[in-house]
Amino acid sequence: MARRDLLTEEERASLFGVPTERAALARHYTLGPDDLDFLAARRGDANRLGVATWIALLRHPGFGLRHDETPPQKLMAYLADQLGLSEALFGAYGSRSKTRLEHGWDVAAHLGVRGFEAGDVAFALDRATQAAWPTNEGLPIARAVVEALRERGVILPASARIERIGLAGRARARKRALDAVAGVVTANQVTALDALLVPDPTTGVTPIAWLRDIADSPSARNLSGLLSRLAYVRQIGLDPAVADTIHERRFRQLVREGAVAPAFLLSDYSVRRRRATLVAQLFDLEARLSDAAVQMFDKQVGELFAKARAAQKRHNVASARDVGRLMRLFDATIDALTTARAEGIDAIEAVDQAVGWARLQEARPQVEALAASADQDPLLGAAAKYMTLRRFGPAFLEAFRFRAAGGRDGALAAVKLLQDLNRSGRRDVPADAPLPFSRGWKALVGEGENIDRRLYETATFATLRDRLRSGDIWVDGSRSYRRFDAYLLPRAEVPAVATSLGLPATADEYLANRARLLDWRLRRFAGALRRDAVEDVEIRGGKLRVAPLSADVPPEAARLDAIVDRLLPKVRITRLLSEAAQRTGFTDRFTELRSGKTHPNPEALLAAVLADGTNLGLERMADSSQGVTYAQLAWTQAWYLSDETYAAALACIVDAQAALPLSRVWGDGTTSSSDGQFFRSGRRGAAGAINAKYGADPGQKIYTHVSDQYAPFHSQLISATTAEAPHVLDGLLNHASGLDIHEHYTDTGGATDHVFALSHLLGYRFVPRIRDLADRRLGTFEAAGRYKELEPLIGRPINTAIIHECWDEAVRLTASLKAKTVPPSVMLKKLSAYKRKNRLDFALQEIGRIERALFTLDWLESKSLRQRCLAGLNKSESRHALAAAVFTQRQGRLTDRTVESQEFRASALNLVTAAIVYWNTLYIGRAVEHLRTSDNPAPNHLLAHVAPLGWAHISLTGDYVWREPSAGADDFLPLRLNDRLSSVA
Repeated sequence: MARRDLLTEEERASLFGVPTERAALARHYTLGPDDLDFLAARRGDANRLGVATWIALLRHPGFGLRHDETPPQKLMAYLADQLGLSEALFGAYGSRSKTRLEHGWDVAAHLGVRGFEAGDVAFALDRATQAAWPTNEGLPIARAVVEALRERGVILPASARIERIGLAGRARARKRALDAVAGVVTANQVTALDALLVPDPTTGVTPIAWLRDIADSPSARNLSGLLSRLAYVRQIGLDPAVADTIHERRFRQLVREGAVAPAFLLSDYSVRRRRATLVAQLFDLEARLSDAAVQMFDKQVGELFAKARAAQKRHNVASARDVGRLMRLFDATIDALTTARAEGIDAIEAVDQAVGWARLQEARPQVEALAASADQDPLLGAAAKYMTLRRFGPAFLEAFRFRAAGGRDGALAAVKLLQDLNRSGRRDVPADAPLPFSRGWKALVGEGENIDRRLYETATFATLRDRLRSGDIWVDGSRSYRRFDAYLLPRAEVPAVATSLGLPATADEYLANRARLLDWRLRRFAGALRRDAVEDVEIRGGKLRVAPLSADVPPEAARLDAIVDRLLPKVRITRLLSEAAQRTGFTDRFTELRSGKTHPNPEALLAAVLADGTNLGLERMADSSQGVTYAQLAWTQAWYLSDETYAAALACIVDAQAALPLSRVWGDGTTSSSDGQFFRSGRRGAAGAINAKYGADPGQKIYTHVSDQYAPFHSQLISATTAEAPHVLDGLLNHASGLDIHEHYTDTGGATDHVFALSHLLGYRFVPRIRDLADRRLGTFEAAGRYKELEPLIGRPINTAIIHECWDEAVRLTASLKAKTVPPSVMLKKLSAYKRKNRLDFALQEIGRIERALFTLDWLESKSLRQRCLAGLNKSESRHALAAAVFTQRQGRLTDRTVESQEFRASALNLVTAAIVYWNTLYIGRAVEHLRTSDNPAPNHLLAHVAPLGWAHISLTGDYVWREPSAGADDFLPLRLNDRLSSVA
């Protein structure tokens, strides 16, 4: 039987190995006065050094000096130096094994430790079980066992035995978790759970498969299907408290297992495991279905108003001819009146003769109609589709229990009124109905006995949509539509995080500091402008003018780039990925969902990643590959590829690339840029939206963060119509790599005052390239007259009162983002969803105006800052070309039906491009070494323009051969030295 391992080789080395770093040697192996006295009593220098080794190794890692073991040279040198001996003496130590053993027991008595006994097994197993309660990962479990035995004063048994204890503890923890979940299910619920796996005799589809089929294209039929599924899950009647019986991470583990396991596999599980997995899956499905239903309701209501606005626009275009005709008639009338006044004749008679009074009378209804339609509120057009609203509205209201923070929330009262009207069948809206609408909508809807039911219901649904988005109204059982405060850190935990960020304790402290700084900076800039001392910047004719920059590449750099490109080896993408995996170990981060073990077939794992990364798909990848089957790829995708494993693998590659010497030529890893790249989808709905900026095809954007060393360290899928600014901070806070980003660049789409505010509070320097910078006015604390030269740039004063009022909430939000309780994009979207500005939203905007003003002065005063931003954005844009080249299959379209599948494609694409960047960096470095040893100049200032983003030497398509010779640490593909360097002009 194959051995089951708890740890990887890397984990074993970290836990059981002898450290050799200087700091670790000092921490673990420094001998104390008692040790030196104990050693002084030993006869012979060799024995003293050997016994010192026993002392060291019994302390850490805790095994002692094992038979025939030769400790690391650095350890022996460190010990020998403390004793004033030669490390070579260890070779003469303990030629008799009995002598070593006797010394070992003497040292154990000196240290107060004892051997591992049978009674310690149960103790170690309990500790392993406790450690495994929240996780399946082997290292935390094994570490808990080791630390517990050390605390008990027990010499560690063999590492294999520790792993066996850890495996047993993990199995016990898993069994207890399954018992806790499955044990509280009633007999009726057991029957319902078992029925989930029984196929329908007419369709052949199991209920669990039907429940998982969550439609995303907005339509009344699809929304009805979501609500039917939600009702099915709820009628089983599972108590939400079941999830609290086990650790949150263990419960999420069950959820993930249930999400990927097909019905036939669940049927093969043990009864306890099957039922516990199904319970977890149903809780997850209830949340997913709730979110999907609310999101589809949001889109359905949004479509009604979007269509109303589009119809209004078409009407305006169609009536352009009438408008022209009526305007000419109006112009003729004015001419007639002007003539009548100048000549002193009767105005009415002059108009009648020149235009014709009858024509004016005929035109009057047309003028009134055009005037009425020109500013028609979209509410009227949306209400015209009232029957469409009725197809899904009542069922949606009945499916959820809506909640609000205030006891007398007008929108919630209007929702409850509609629910009552629908249940009773009454048509008329009562005179005292709540009207939680804007003044304009109230006038349209009517009041008292004159309330229009269609307009009232349409306005209520639109208001509910906005309030659900903002979190003012929420629903039970949802993850994405919870109460706003539910996303934030508990108040008691905020001070510690705020202190770690170095945030001012009070608004007074923040405002006093920024007011002094901004006033000084403005006066200094004004003086520099007077002296014409600001490079490439001036205010002329009341308009700010900044000379554009150009990204000129020296001709020598372009020639060096061509030479390096000619030297790079030709390579298949399969060989490139395999080599990158061997050198970085990123495939070890793709662990199995349940056991946490690495994949037994790395070729199948890489093929599954590449199938998504190139958009080829699993079936076509299997057909095009040698050595992997579709079944292997499907299993790999289901059980090894997840958001977490993709993030861990990407971080592994990014960190490995950052460690290569050449990367430092491009940057030190402290700056980054981000930008969105559009990919057509061929589908509308959640899986694609039309943005006129990118043409008439629906699609999605992949928003990617790229380091100054060209590594794409974070990516996420966003709608083509979604603003990019809310996602800027997502990548900075939630990437898994070791990069320490301090300064970040975006283009105009990523720049809002809210991002300025949160970037500053979180400790990032936000540097956007703002296209309309000259039109964005600066906020000041002082009156604009204080800065005469800058008056064209000065806007309204900073509202300090709102910052004082909401400072604590702004700090709480910032701390929550830092603690990763919620992604920044979620909160920024909720704040922007308020129709009337939320107080916290307003405060963040004012803080952002302060920080934007300071940034603008930085931007105008520093040409080098503008150049750094341009260089950073160019790196992002250049990376887009590589991504497009990789993602060429199926015409580069995201053809997946679900957003989840598209997200996996985006993650795989980013991983493949990161692997290419790593491999190119490695081999460009080798090419540079060759050039320099061949007396060909390759100075760093020119290498800074040589990007690791080329792909001409990489075979990205064709047959995929996975079983190519693997590369060792010193086994590189040969450079193409037969190409003459001088041939490159």
